[in-house]
Amino acid sequence: MTTTRTIGIIMNGVTGRMGYRQHLVRSILAIRDDGGLLLPDGTRVQLEPILVGRNAAKLEEIATRHGLEHWTTDLDAALADPRWQVFADFAVTSARADALRRAIAAGKAVYTEKPTAETSDEALELAQLAAEAGVPNGVVHDKLYLPGLRKLRRLLDSGFFGRVLSVRGEFGYWVFEGDWQSAQRPSWNYRQQDGGGIVVDMFPHWNYVLEQLFGRVESVYARAVTHIEQRTDEQGVPYPATADDAAYGVFDLAGGITAQINSSWAVRVDRDELVEFQVDGTDGSAVVGLFGCRIQPRTATPKPVWNPDLKDDRDYRGQWLEVPDNEVFGNGFRAQWEDFLHDLVAGRPHPYDLLSGARGVALAEAGLRSSAEGRRVDLPELTLPAGVEPRLPVETPEVAQRTETVGATA
Repeated sequence: MTTTRTIGIIMNGVTGRMGYRQHLVRSILAIRDDGGLLLPDGTRVQLEPILVGRNAAKLEEIATRHGLEHWTTDLDAALADPRWQVFADFAVTSARADALRRAIAAGKAVYTEKPTAETSDEALELAQLAAEAGVPNGVVHDKLYLPGLRKLRRLLDSGFFGRVLSVRGEFGYWVFEGDWQSAQRPSWNYRQQDGGGIVVDMFPHWNYVLEQLFGRVESVYARAVTHIEQRTDEQGVPYPATADDAAYGVFDLAGGITAQINSSWAVRVDRDELVEFQVDGTDGSAVVGLFGCRIQPRTATPKPVWNPDLKDDRDYRGQWLEVPDNEVFGNGFRAQWEDFLHDLVAGRPHPYDLLSGARGVALAEAGLRSSAEGRRVDLPELTLPAGVEPRLPVETPEVAQRTETVGATA
């Protein structure tokens, strides 16, 4: 079947690691190479990206590498061009709110990485602006699309756990300091003045994981720490690490569930995956990673007896059952892109929106405040101002009807 419809997507910040690898190559280009987005009526919508950033040489190199025609360093020109209906942002956090504000003012649908802003007030403002303008919007919630968490969702929906009691999470790995071995994360991650820190990076993730699977986060007690106080940047120059590289948090959830999640870039891994969650319930437990999911039902739970005088030879890990895949799991970033685009074409709101993103920023703020003040911090339920409600656009966002290739932009 011939593709006759195209959605133009402004991809801002695509020269970064996540923007390039996950969003451009493994999502947008992968969908395009597979013939476009398959709609329920059997037709397809093709995708046309324009790469946007500050470094012309890098943009041109990426465009040439992938045979792409469109790239520019002029974001305002791209926003003013009706060929591009969607603005997607993967640039640095410090520049994100301004770019999103400009895209909303231009009437573009927006899809963005998180955190959506540097403060919860600004993040809430963005959600309000999008709602008032009727602009479709979505925020990346990629971890919900991971195979392990999708298996966990199946367990929750089936009632496997009975009443969920608690959630324990361990995330992290050793990020090299950059002196005798290069760091595997960019140096700005460890400078607070540049928007770095593991709390602002990971707490927005933990917010949507906890919120969507178990319940709204009502309060947090956190301890944020800078374990490695000096690192070396990409040019080999030592610099003081001013941002937290580890955070230890306890979260109280609606419904009485307690969650505890440790996040660290200064920990050596002794677990099956870089992130693992253990969920314990009255009728069963599960240990979930990026891909794997192991369970132990109540009826198969062993009965340990504490005796420090005798070596315990039980193989506790061997007493868990592996949950089968039972379906083919694709790339999580691509899967959410497809969901967002389906919602966009159908004219319905995307469930993981800018308001959800604002709640993630609010949790990060509360975590840092808790650490600074040494106390538990309650989180109010974030809502849009009175009289402002998310609404559908007046018309479904224009999907260009064309079979020809649009002209180059440079």
